[in-house]
Amino acid sequence: MSRIARSLLFVPGSRPDRFDKALAAGADAVVIDLEDAVAPADKDHARGAVAAWLAPRRPVVLRINGADSGWFGDDLVLCRHPGVAAVMLPKAERAADIAALLDAGAASVMPLIESAAGMAELSAIAAAPGVQRLAFGSIDLQVDLGMRDALEDELLFFRSRLVLASRLAGLQAPVDGVSTAIGDTDRLRDDVLRARRLGFGGKLCIHPKQVASVNLHFAPTEAERAWAQRVLDAAAASGGAAVAVDGKMVDKPVILRAQAILLEARDG
Repeated sequence: MSRIARSLLFVPGSRPDRFDKALAAGADAVVIDLEDAVAPADKDHARGAVAAWLAPRRPVVLRINGADSGWFGDDLVLCRHPGVAAVMLPKAERAADIAALLDAGAASVMPLIESAAGMAELSAIAAAPGVQRLAFGSIDLQVDLGMRDALEDELLFFRSRLVLASRLAGLQAPVDGVSTAIGDTDRLRDDVLRARRLGFGGKLCIHPKQVASVNLHFAPTEAERAWAQRVLDAAAASGGAAVAVDGKMVDKPVILRAQAILLEARDG
């Protein structure tokens, strides 16, 4: 987890038999979920199972229960465990709740923005100490706002706000929400490419089958890498003079974009 995670795979905290399988699925990060994936009656058992499995040699993200829930206080105990690389806070709406996670020993925090209140406090949440990156809870936000069958256009405003807030706060590029159609590979590809165009740096996955596609489509393509190399080669050969690549003028923003593509390809 030394580089920015593109694929973040959820695994239910109540299914310790799946933890190692999730780690082997090829995701950049595994998110052990104590919230939505665990029934209320199983919360305590799941927390105990996670505590017994956590280890520094296999760092994971831990999604705890929301600050307004009755399980939040008990979940805080796990935040300081060296096997927890980051804590995902659902229904993030207050910077004070992030501070509570840090006080509990969390190494870093990934607020999940999935409510109107969270959107209203987005700038304060993004600027809070300890925040690593933001994540978009697109499904819960639709429910909170009473949206029906929201697709690209309806959620564009909210996605763009997360990207902007992340940039202004100097955070890693945000994580897009889940794609619920597990077997629809075309839809997943389109979702990833849209998120990438908007400035997202990763996507939440709900099934191991989604991981490979998310990794593939977030990574620079061969054509992009080749273009970037042509741009940098041409700029270096020009000695500072104006130069064109593929019929288009190369200026500083173009050079910076080419450098970013090759850096991303190297780190990937």
